[in-house]
Amino acid sequence: MIQIACNDPLYTYDVFHIVKAFLPAAEIEQSVNDEQESLVEVQLGSDSCFFVSSSDVSDCVDKGEVKRLIGRRLYTWLAGETGETLPWGMLTGIRPTKLIIGQMEKKQDDEAIKRHLSENYFVSEEKIKLGIQIAKTERNLLEQLDYENGYSLYIGIPFCPTTCSYCSFASFPITAWKHRVGEYLDALGKEIASVAKIMQDRRLNTVYIGGGTPTTLEPEELRRLLKDMEAQFSYAGLQEFTVEAGRPDSITRDKLEVLREFAVSRISINPQTMQQKTLDSIGRRHTAQEIREAYNLARELGFDNINMDLIAGLPGETRIEMKDTLEQVRMMNPDSLTVHALAIKRAAKMGQEKQTERITGDELSAMITLGADYGSAMGMSPYYMYRQKNIAGSFENVGYAKVDKAGIYNILIMEEKQSIIALGAGATTKVVYNDGEEQRRKIVRVENVKNVTQYIARIDEMIKRKEEVIWR
Repeated sequence: MIQIACNDPLYTYDVFHIVKAFLPAAEIEQSVNDEQESLVEVQLGSDSCFFVSSSDVSDCVDKGEVKRLIGRRLYTWLAGETGETLPWGMLTGIRPTKLIIGQMEKKQDDEAIKRHLSENYFVSEEKIKLGIQIAKTERNLLEQLDYENGYSLYIGIPFCPTTCSYCSFASFPITAWKHRVGEYLDALGKEIASVAKIMQDRRLNTVYIGGGTPTTLEPEELRRLLKDMEAQFSYAGLQEFTVEAGRPDSITRDKLEVLREFAVSRISINPQTMQQKTLDSIGRRHTAQEIREAYNLARELGFDNINMDLIAGLPGETRIEMKDTLEQVRMMNPDSLTVHALAIKRAAKMGQEKQTERITGDELSAMITLGADYGSAMGMSPYYMYRQKNIAGSFENVGYAKVDKAGIYNILIMEEKQSIIALGAGATTKVVYNDGEEQRRKIVRVENVKNVTQYIARIDEMIKRKEEVIWR
């Protein structure tokens, strides 16, 4: 048992996640005591203790600098105790490219950024190079958008065929909710009409319909949703319209034909793995062959921007299975590919049952590298990246895309440069107040309730919350 004690809750998050990154399997007990003399204490064992006292931070100008000093000292101590380093250093809960773009906006060149990340955060040379490359790509794509007059839209469909064991998103089995989908679409339609009115003087740049699995809706339900959106929103400034088809067991010809009727320009068909044994074990009740069939059907119907997601580190898989999966994906030849390092959250079944097999850092690193190699072999370049809490091996999730096939919405959700208005159960709106200066940008979140019944019953409340934030 590892014990962490802080005298201010401000320090608990970073301290916990740095310790967890070095020792992912460890049980950790935390406490906060404002009468404790030291700022932070970490007890690994009877003879191994780390602490930072008030005198250690006497030269710090604010609590932000105190947090960074504690993080650097803790990272250095844990590296000495374990004999290991982390690829992203002490960066936990931070979007690396957001940090890098911030430095670029301060007119820092590549060498200055490298020094900043290496000296202050202990990021490895390999990850610094990746981060800078992606940040430059993101900036080029984001320059096409009007932050002041533009916005993006997220529509959440919280239903799935089944719940995957690694998933912590708000989703509900469609079989149990079929009789209430109409009510859900009624409430969602009301929110769509209200938001369209609120945002009528702004230009809609990107749309993302996610979930859950939007294609769990029947063809006529999909058509109803898309007709509602088309009737309410102007698509004159639309640059991208993505629908998360996701699960191949939810995809049919009729549903794809409905998507083709409207402005949908990009879809995702997400295998996660092409290994049948793994698909069965994680609760995805479809075959690898069904993935290929859904993909080929989408191509047949004219979809020319198809993304596929994979997860490195799924239970029972090694670099051998990852290479086989990537080879099968290469033969399908999608337009973009996102490679995730497995992240298990407490809300996921896999996290609750503690059923994950711990994969070694070297093995996961090899799997991540294979993803990059195959992306390059398919003519793709990395275009966006994000990291999560409890991510295996302290690695990252990277999106690769062919020329002109990058997912703009993916970048926006990570970099928080533009307001994203989110509709549906469990959706989180982020309103960005931006006067053009990075340090003066403010982001206000507005969350819809996750429970579908509560969303339907309280839709007027959800709408009012948005009005109050957007119009203020």
